[in-house]
Amino acid sequence: MKINRYIKYSLRFLFLQSLLTYISIFYFNNYLVSTEYCEFCVDNTYLGQINANLLEDRNRFFSFIPENYININISIGIFIFIFLVILYSTKFYTYVNELSFSLDRSYLDELVSIFLLWSTAFIIFLTMFRVSHLISRGSLLLYTFLVPIFLLLFRNSEYISSALGRSVTNENLITFNLEDDSVFRNLRIFTFRNIIKEFENIDLNKADKIIELIDSENKKNNLNLIVLNFGIKDSIDIVLEEYLINLNKKVLIISKDTVKFNNIFLKREEVVSKYVMTYFNNDIQYGSKYILKRLLDIIVAVMCLVLLSPLFILISLYIRYLDGGPALLKQIRIGLHGKQFNMYKFRTMKKNSHELRKDLEKLNKHDEVIFKIEHDPRIIKGTNILRNLSLDELPQLVNVIKGNMSIVGPRPLFEEDTLLFNERYMRRLNVLPGITGLLQINDRNASEFETWYKYDIEYIENWSLYLDLKIMFKTPFALFSRKIKGL
Repeated sequence: MKINRYIKYSLRFLFLQSLLTYISIFYFNNYLVSTEYCEFCVDNTYLGQINANLLEDRNRFFSFIPENYININISIGIFIFIFLVILYSTKFYTYVNELSFSLDRSYLDELVSIFLLWSTAFIIFLTMFRVSHLISRGSLLLYTFLVPIFLLLFRNSEYISSALGRSVTNENLITFNLEDDSVFRNLRIFTFRNIIKEFENIDLNKADKIIELIDSENKKNNLNLIVLNFGIKDSIDIVLEEYLINLNKKVLIISKDTVKFNNIFLKREEVVSKYVMTYFNNDIQYGSKYILKRLLDIIVAVMCLVLLSPLFILISLYIRYLDGGPALLKQIRIGLHGKQFNMYKFRTMKKNSHELRKDLEKLNKHDEVIFKIEHDPRIIKGTNILRNLSLDELPQLVNVIKGNMSIVGPRPLFEEDTLLFNERYMRRLNVLPGITGLLQINDRNASEFETWYKYDIEYIENWSLYLDLKIMFKTPFALFSRKIKGL
């Protein structure tokens, strides 16, 4: 575990070193130092004078360093390296503790702290290397704010996740037996999230009741965190424990004494105000994993949209020719952690077809969750080819860019379908829904939701970027397979 953490910190360090060095050198040479003619400077340029000063200092103090290495660009790179080493040696920058106290949702305090550290170090650097009197003061002021913003953005995955569509301030939590005046409400994990439901006077020995309450809220809301106040209770029902572990969400347990668990799993324990905080996060698409998946999705979706744009136009014209407008439709579907979103499709059914669903229930040959009819009377004549090749799903590439969906994941269903899920089925909502997935490359004509669930859980429990790439690669071949036909 420590090795993984060190690798993560090292990669982030190298990324920041490269990014800040490039930005600093570019900004220094183009904006910070004047490019105007300087009559009294070496080479008649301010940059030439700065390098001459560095060479003079080298001759006086560091003569063992080859002259080829004496220039302002290398000096900036070394300065940033030393600054990042010092910054990374502090817990202030490298460790964001969600179990610490925080009364403010603003990141301003963190930005100001980083700004003070950076501006102090950079001004010392400019003074020591006799650069301060040769640079633009206005550009210097802007630069001292520019770098702290980058440092804050890449401090941890929280900020980048927010930029990519998953902000911690949009996450929701529910509590069990937590008093209104509890000091734990001031924990950072509470401050940055929204409390949507509070259950009081719940017997935590009744596992079935707690599971029922969590499942009920999970179906109605975008639920991310469950907080349980055990009080003096120091054990947990094995059924509830396994449910919480497999829920693929964040869980915080507050107890007077250390809770005894039946399973061995990754968790963190911390003592706050003489109470034990037990926290575990089994959200598999969170933090750096979510960022990497989103970046892959955005790259693939943008490339597909560019390459397939002529096909989009042709399909739109074809649908309008068959049945008039609109060619596109949007449907409310359920996404990551139960969040509703508008999913886009090319319209292959007659207008208002979803309203006719109840009237056609008796023709549904599938189970109660999957609604599909053979020779569906709502389908526009001539659009079966679009459905068989899943071309009607192409507009969901826009959903991918917006962050509602992924290229790969379980198919998003309607809210009325989700309400039929039991607590096992709800696990499929704990990853981004996708355009394609294991089901689409293996058994797309499956008529039982249990088969859908089997492939969805297999995907959740084995998820990796490699698996996503593998499914993406196999999807085009599955489209033309005789064994695997369109949904």
